[in-house]
Amino acid sequence: MKEVQGELNTALIVAVSIGVLAAFFFGYIWPALRYNFQSQSACKSATCNCDATKTINGLGPRFKKGDIDYCHCSYKGKPIECVYKG
Repeated sequence: MKEVQGELNTALIVAVSIGVLAAFFFGYIWPALRYNFQSQSACKSATCNCDATKTINGLGPRFKKGDIDYCHCSYKGKPIECVYKG
């Protein structure tokens, strides 16, 4: 009987641990991964013009955030920011 109770406690600990890890993954990590994927796929399909003389939706073409160059682009009529790959 003690062996069965020990195995049950171990199974319960494993089930709770898997539940906690799944909640952490789907609550914090998965939304960030999904947003990054959607953002990257939108930039691949977006209309960008990073020439210094043209603008999109009245916004300047290229700008910096830290050390990274970005472009103002348009995706399905909405302005987005994409990494400049010049």
